[in-house]
Amino acid sequence: MRRMSGLMVVAAFWGVALSGLVGCKPSDAVKQGAVLGKGFKPASTPLDPATLGTVSGTVHFAGKPPARIRIDMSQDPACSLAPGDNYSEQYVVHEGKLANVYVTIKSGPAVALTVPSISTAPVVIDQVGCRYTPHVVALMRGGSVEFRNSDATMHNIHTMPVLVGEKEADVSQGPKGAPQWVRFKDPEVMVPVRCNNHPWMNAFINVADTPFFAVTDTGGHFEIKGLPAGTYVISVVHEKLGEQTMQVTVKPMATQKADFTYAMK
Repeated sequence: MRRMSGLMVVAAFWGVALSGLVGCKPSDAVKQGAVLGKGFKPASTPLDPATLGTVSGTVHFAGKPPARIRIDMSQDPACSLAPGDNYSEQYVVHEGKLANVYVTIKSGPAVALTVPSISTAPVVIDQVGCRYTPHVVALMRGGSVEFRNSDATMHNIHTMPVLVGEKEADVSQGPKGAPQWVRFKDPEVMVPVRCNNHPWMNAFINVADTPFFAVTDTGGHFEIKGLPAGTYVISVVHEKLGEQTMQVTVKPMATQKADFTYAMK
């Protein structure tokens, strides 16, 4: 799985101080910043790279994780002929480190919340061996996911947004067929993707309000670069274990550690 890292913020990024707070109410510790929500617009003040920092950390899993389940794909010969076994991906733990955790900023300095994306390239989810790869992806609102089909069988792309009013995608994709694109205009967390033809296939799409996000790799590691100095609330979300948050203070030209630990509920 290709790890999605936070986009590097460079001097061409734009920001502006906001006069008030929007979205849900922040804690007392972050009232000097702002909380994510709709209505942010980039302005014309360039950020100084010398004022930017990084948050880096590892998501741990305490105790013995649930055993991954081998999936029987014999209902479709094209799937059963795929090399290797297919296992469930709800809990991917290696040496006590948890993969597939979505990481983003939940609140922070107003200047950080107005930074636009500098990438227009879609995030790619491929269908290989009758599974979605990667299992968890993230992108900034307004971006797209490009779905590919590398298999010699018919697949179906069925997204199930959790926000009221968001349109779901439900399209078929022929064997090794042309890519399909789905655009996501509003922030969402862990949007399920299913294949109606192969019920074991699933993935999750996360849509961030800013370009500051990541997905933990197989070693449970994440890194978000280019954050304007200030106090943030970092959010991590796992598809089964839910959300955790942590307050961190980012300093210019420095890396702030932010480690999290999950355990079975």
